[in-house]
Amino acid sequence: SENPSVTLFREYLRIDTVHPKPDYDAAVQFLERVGTDLGLACQKVEVCQGRVVLILSWQGTNPRLRSILLNSHTDVVPVFEEHWTYPPFEAVKDSQGNIYARGAQDMKCVSIQYLEAIRRLKTEGKSFARTIHLTFVPDEEVGGHKGMEMFVQRPEFKALNVGFAMDEGLASPSDTFSVFYGERSPWWIKVKCMGSPGHGSRFISNTAAEKMHKVINSFLAFRESEKQRLKSDSSLTLGDVTSLNMTMLEGGVSFNVVPSEMAAGFDIRIPPTVDLKAFEEQVATWCRGAGDGVTYEFHQKCMDQHITSTDESDPWWKAFSGVCRDMKLQLKLEIFPAATDSRYIRAVRHPAIGFSPMNRTPVLLHDHNEFLNEQVFLRGIEIYARLLTALASVPPLPAEG
Repeated sequence: SENPSVTLFREYLRIDTVHPKPDYDAAVQFLERVGTDLGLACQKVEVCQGRVVLILSWQGTNPRLRSILLNSHTDVVPVFEEHWTYPPFEAVKDSQGNIYARGAQDMKCVSIQYLEAIRRLKTEGKSFARTIHLTFVPDEEVGGHKGMEMFVQRPEFKALNVGFAMDEGLASPSDTFSVFYGERSPWWIKVKCMGSPGHGSRFISNTAAEKMHKVINSFLAFRESEKQRLKSDSSLTLGDVTSLNMTMLEGGVSFNVVPSEMAAGFDIRIPPTVDLKAFEEQVATWCRGAGDGVTYEFHQKCMDQHITSTDESDPWWKAFSGVCRDMKLQLKLEIFPAATDSRYIRAVRHPAIGFSPMNRTPVLLHDHNEFLNEQVFLRGIEIYARLLTALASVPPLPAEG
């Protein structure tokens, strides 16, 4: 009695693609099987050893036109099974229709919704001028460095001739649907403080710990100011402010030895409205202010600040928003607070929207007991079918002749 789309979704959820050893082969084989069943062309691109991007394509009637790209990632984050009500890779469905599994929201739902929307359109005999490509990429959950970041530089990506891309968004606990037109730039900074060592019984001057104390105070004072700015202005969302968290602290060899070196790691997410050069100078000022021997290095430094137009004069956005108006979907436009593969697509100058059609749903990505209700899932297929119809039918643009 279960809807076949739901059954397919649950089958995909049972494939264990959790880090650090995701079973990518099983995921690609499953998705390739579904694509072949739908009559989609299939291509596999190994961007580096053991990391394959699967491309499924529905050819348009005018392949010269720029294509629609539907991107999703196949990997999921680790789980702590003792905190789960049901085993996280069994896709148990409870009496309310909630499907519990790692990846239920992030983002195996979207992968299957794309495919089932295409199944619906093909069953209805539809065809469109623009080609629709689906890409299933690895390693998004560990930064995308061996996935989309490499793929966008490949000739196979350029050959897709992308006009407009869709990727993951977030669930929304309210009636609204979140739509993300840009992302914050992730900076991971490690600050090292060198100082005088010695015996733990003495008041040694110029220690690494004293300098680290000043560094942490400066960084966390800024964190508090941004936290208060978000709290005091109801028009702001998390994506509109700079978040900063100290995530690592290192140093010391023994209780009775004053260390000569300490280090702290900071995860900083910067909105596209911030001048990145000016912000780095602020970081440098905090470090200089802590004393001599204080240095910093980047473990990640995203400098791209491209955003996608949400102006009604833009033909892609006009098609997207028009469907949402027709379906009476209330949209909330936001900057994505974390990082997705959309940033790599935007960095090579393609418009990309982050959108997961899940409203009235708690945000549970990376959380215990991640679930998605089957009715919300099925409604998402209908939404994507309407969106694809509009996007793949956008008339030829001036640049396309």
